Amino acid sequence: MDESFSIFNIFTLLGGLAFFLYGMNVMSTGLEKLTGGKLEVALKKMTSNKFKAILLGMGVTIAIQSSSAMTVMLVGFVNSGIMSLEQTIGVCFGSDIGTTLTAWILSLAGVDGKNPFVKMLKPSSFAPLVALIGVILIMGAKKNKKKDIGRILVGFAIIMTGMTLMSDSVAPLADSPEFQRILTAFHNPILGVLVGAGFTGIIQSSAASVGILQAFSQTGALTYGMALPIIMGLNIGTCITALISSIGVNKNAKRVACIHILIKVLGTLILLPVAMILQHIVQLSIFSQTVGYVGIAVMHSIFNIATTIILLPFTKQLVALSKIIIRDGKNEEPEIKSVVTGLDERFLKTPAVAVEACRSATDEMARITKETIIDALNLLTSEYSDETADSIIEREDIIDKFEDKINSYLIKISKASVTGADSRRVSKMMHCVGNFERISDHAVNLVESAQEMHEKGISFSAECVSEIKIINDAITENINKAIESYISNDLAVAHKVEPLEEVVDNLSTELKNRHIRRLQNDECTVELGYIFQDILTNLERISDHCSNIAGCLIETDEKTNLHAYLHEVKQNDETFRNEYLAYSKEYFERLAAVPTAAK
Repeated sequence: MDESFSIFNIFTLLGGLAFFLYGMNVMSTGLEKLTGGKLEVALKKMTSNKFKAILLGMGVTIAIQSSSAMTVMLVGFVNSGIMSLEQTIGVCFGSDIGTTLTAWILSLAGVDGKNPFVKMLKPSSFAPLVALIGVILIMGAKKNKKKDIGRILVGFAIIMTGMTLMSDSVAPLADSPEFQRILTAFHNPILGVLVGAGFTGIIQSSAASVGILQAFSQTGALTYGMALPIIMGLNIGTCITALISSIGVNKNAKRVACIHILIKVLGTLILLPVAMILQHIVQLSIFSQTVGYVGIAVMHSIFNIATTIILLPFTKQLVALSKIIIRDGKNEEPEIKSVVTGLDERFLKTPAVAVEACRSATDEMARITKETIIDALNLLTSEYSDETADSIIEREDIIDKFEDKINSYLIKISKASVTGADSRRVSKMMHCVGNFERISDHAVNLVESAQEMHEKGISFSAECVSEIKIINDAITENINKAIESYISNDLAVAHKVEPLEEVVDNLSTELKNRHIRRLQNDECTVELGYIFQDILTNLERISDHCSNIAGCLIETDEKTNLHAYLHEVKQNDETFRNEYLAYSKEYFERLAAVPTAAK
């Protein structure tokens, strides 16, 4: 090898690659945080429209600058049942096209010219300035969004620094006869595909592989005919991340990775022979011309766009082929779907997606909790049913599992780097899931009271049942408001919970006084008195948890101390006072209308 190329050039090349990979990580993390998961969340709402899926796949990949992360998300979505296998294909095509943007950004390194304005487009000219602006934003900005923009800029500058180091390190090879002889081996297209696939599989970054190929193109020794098979190979090699992410998932999730590989392999099998025909039979002169930064970016884009155009009409066949490759076992037990859908460990690599998946799970937990407690309330005032009681107990067990899985998942998310907004969402979920679980516990307590009366053949008087119906209605209204405010994050509804909670407390006190009167008049047994007291205690606790849920939303979003807020509104807030009086009038008028037994 030429003496001008030494071991130190190899060190510089490896150091440049390290800078490049680290810069990609910093920039993609910043981009992912800046988007706040909005683009990723759109993937869950995917329709059967292939073109919409392609656009969304492109958008997400461009936003987070990682087709590998995109594929990992798709595996997670299918594994958790959020998306179907068929919905992912369009997204895969879009992601493949979106990832080509990186090569175009890197091609800026090839900009040359004496004009100062043209020279400023060269990364070596503007990267230091970009880094300076990024560092100033990181160190000086108070808002997290500006800090994220700073990280994106610093990451971009590091990428370009890595590109410059790699290009400079291989520059001496341009005059090396030994290097020229090594490159003759790449006239074999099969070897080019294998080397591209193998190298990208090792470093798990097609962007870095493209960057290195662009750096080597500056030696002037690479032609279009030599570079094209390598580009096809590096597109295949990037699938290694999808393969790794498919370990330990269900059959359909494995098929997502399989389809990703099929798209790349079939694209290569179709387009490589076409390229060889054009090169050796038609003898297009471009294949023998020296390739540069822009040429590699163009070929990378053409390969992925052409593959999409060719294979898009055959999405059903791709799904069928993936099912042939990954078969369902003949005697295999059906895969058991997780109680908590969506909480896939793979999402933790993109925290914004993990937060959104957790929010969906807590919303589902909230809905089940509402249904459970309303059924339990109705059981107190209607004919006892073993089926309803068993259903309530079964759902309470499901809610317990929700709490365990969600809390452990939230702890893992909280250890990751999340935006300020996502951090507040995590805090709200941590506080609220516990209240949902406590409410379901009280639902079981109410069931046990109903069961006790049924087994002993005792029942409340008509007057007592009417009273329970009134406080049940108040609690049902409060449950609906608390759950609605949580799911829709509606603070206006949340502010209505506390006035009604005060009314529930007053109703409970009044019902206890009435019950004491019934006991004194021998209109109720002591045994029923104990059960009634237990029911009222549970009802009060349920209302308290409704207040906690609404209070958590208010405290987190309005950044106020909850106790100070409650003290303030109860003492000085006219709106609170008016709502309290309106609820009090409604329910106490109904209570006054309940006919009492003769003394």
